[in-house]
Amino acid sequence: MSDQQPPALLEVLEPPGTGPDDAAVGSGRAFGPLGRLGMWTSSHLRLVLVLWAVVAVGLGAFAPKVEHALAGAGWEASGSESVAVRDVVHREFSGMSSSALQVVVHAAEGSVTAGAGQRVIADAVAVLEADERVSQVVPPTPGVSISQDGRTAVIQAGAATSNTNEMVRAADDLKGPLRELSGEGVQVAMTGSSVLWSDFNAANREAMIKSELISWPVTLAILVLVFGSVVAAGLPLMLTITGLVAAAGSLFLASQVSDISIWALNFALMFALALGIDYALLMVVRFRAAHFGKAEDVSDAVGETMDTAGKAVLFSGLTVLVSLSAVLLVPAPAVRSMALGIMLAVAFVLAAALTLLPAVLVKLGDRVNGLSVPWVHGGEHRSARFAAWGERLWRRPLLYGSLALVVLLALAAPLLGLRTGMPSIKVVPEDESSRIGYAAVVEAFGPGAPGMLQVVTDADVAGATATALGNDPAIAQVMPAMSNGQGTVLLQAVPRFDPSDPATGDAIDRLREQLPASALVGGASAENHDLEVLLQERTLLVMGVVVGLGFLLLLVALQAPLVAALAVLTNLLAAAAAFGVARLIFQEGIGAELLNFEPQGFLDAWGPVFFGSMIFALGLDYSLFLLTAAKEHWERSGDPHEAMVGGLAHSGRVIFSAAAVMVAVFFTFSLSEPLPPKEMGIILGIAVLLDALLIRLVLMPVLLRLTGRSAWAAPRWLRRILPTVSFAH
Repeated sequence: MSDQQPPALLEVLEPPGTGPDDAAVGSGRAFGPLGRLGMWTSSHLRLVLVLWAVVAVGLGAFAPKVEHALAGAGWEASGSESVAVRDVVHREFSGMSSSALQVVVHAAEGSVTAGAGQRVIADAVAVLEADERVSQVVPPTPGVSISQDGRTAVIQAGAATSNTNEMVRAADDLKGPLRELSGEGVQVAMTGSSVLWSDFNAANREAMIKSELISWPVTLAILVLVFGSVVAAGLPLMLTITGLVAAAGSLFLASQVSDISIWALNFALMFALALGIDYALLMVVRFRAAHFGKAEDVSDAVGETMDTAGKAVLFSGLTVLVSLSAVLLVPAPAVRSMALGIMLAVAFVLAAALTLLPAVLVKLGDRVNGLSVPWVHGGEHRSARFAAWGERLWRRPLLYGSLALVVLLALAAPLLGLRTGMPSIKVVPEDESSRIGYAAVVEAFGPGAPGMLQVVTDADVAGATATALGNDPAIAQVMPAMSNGQGTVLLQAVPRFDPSDPATGDAIDRLREQLPASALVGGASAENHDLEVLLQERTLLVMGVVVGLGFLLLLVALQAPLVAALAVLTNLLAAAAAFGVARLIFQEGIGAELLNFEPQGFLDAWGPVFFGSMIFALGLDYSLFLLTAAKEHWERSGDPHEAMVGGLAHSGRVIFSAAAVMVAVFFTFSLSEPLPPKEMGIILGIAVLLDALLIRLVLMPVLLRLTGRSAWAAPRWLRRILPTVSFAH
């Protein structure tokens, strides 16, 4: 072939005995761009391996540092009124903003300001004052931060830095030493927004590690069953580890210039594993079919694999990246950085699947079936069982399609009553510092005390502002005003309701309308409320962009507007069904005892926008596996029957196997104690299960049957403007 290296150079790159020998030369067949890329990796095996080793080692050197560099906060609506209040209070009132630390000291008997309680308070003040991240320590004050019964007192520690992530790290460091001061009938616990996020992140980190320890052995076992070979089963893990190491190192470098949420790493791991398995499975099955089933030499088999399965992988990766890029439309640092983490992992896994994997397949050759289990059929590509299933669907499309549609619509119906909210204290384990302190504050000062509102206003309207606050039915108490001496006044108001109660959010909205124009309402509860409103407002926009861009990519890949639209609509149906089930579980509490969690009465607010985008991206992944196979058969035969049955026969086993692994991995997160990982695992697991079983293996083939030739039709004007994409080989 003209694009091969001269023999002398080829011998330098692949000395005798180190490469695939004649397998790299191929038969001289013509391949498309991706096929030629696969052939290039055949002839440049050592170079490809060296380049990936440089990437993995170079970025991997930073990976061990990433967890300590990532941010623990960032759950805020950038540019919101509450963030503006936090900045003003930090700057003008000694850091006593929502990110300030609170230490709750509670005496089992007697006055907390006498005896052992007095000593503990003094020791706690000393610990706080010794930390450079604390700007000012305010001891308990009667009538303000000491309960009426005298048994509970709150120490305030101002934030010396406006960086909320640094205050979460301060909470990480201080909550242990402060808790150790407990004794002699006196209990010490840190609480407040920064401490809550500290405990929240720690609990989730522990849960993710536990789930990963369970999921990896389960994943490997399923992969061996699916691939039928220990060697082949290791290939998706190679892609996963390569992508994750490179993504982790990249996240560390990104954290040096911007705050990146620690959750970005967790989601990066999940998607690296998911797509590493999907892509490796699709390409290895196709390689085996070409090499063993058609008796093609290794190089030609890789070329054919790249021109078919590789093309599907490329469009799948681009679709996932485009879908997740829409999440960047949400101006919340934590949400954006989580999307960035996933996108980095996807980009590296995609690059490895299109360059490293074909190179390794060339190197392995026949050994790809090494350590096979007895039932493996290395050259089998067309599944007789899924072909028979396709024939059954072809004969009775309305029966099976109607059943699948009824089930999906029934599961999606509860979505209409879905409520969302920011995480309540219930997402933190009961024995964590923030929850212990929260409970003590509630008992001593009332349910709204942990979510105190902060209102900054001009001095000339401070009196009117205080009066309006006191007259609002949702406000239980207004604290004495504090002035910075330069015309700005801070008023703190205690709501009557729990911070996660919708009535608190209603009160915030009402106060913003009724207070004087110069008054701004903030505080931790207001920050959560503003983020919740932002997420609700942006959900439709984000999903609209995801759907629109997904449709365009499917249109380019499939060259057929009807089938692209059907794929998008069925993806939306799968997402709706998954969230309908989520409402029943997490909002209504059905199965809560079995799943070991305490319902909040709503789904966490980031769920629809973030999990919805993830579900849509994974759904498009499976859509492409099915529809590119169907399109390949359509291009060869022009027969709708062969397109539907042949596409299902050649992709059904891959979809079923990939979904089985993903469902097992996602459902391991349902074992987590904290609620957010449990929500993530159950919602994504249900979505993948429904998508694979009811949509890709039933409803979508039925729709191909019912639409016939129209599914693959395209007007001439559209064909002229679309780039030519073919999957036939």
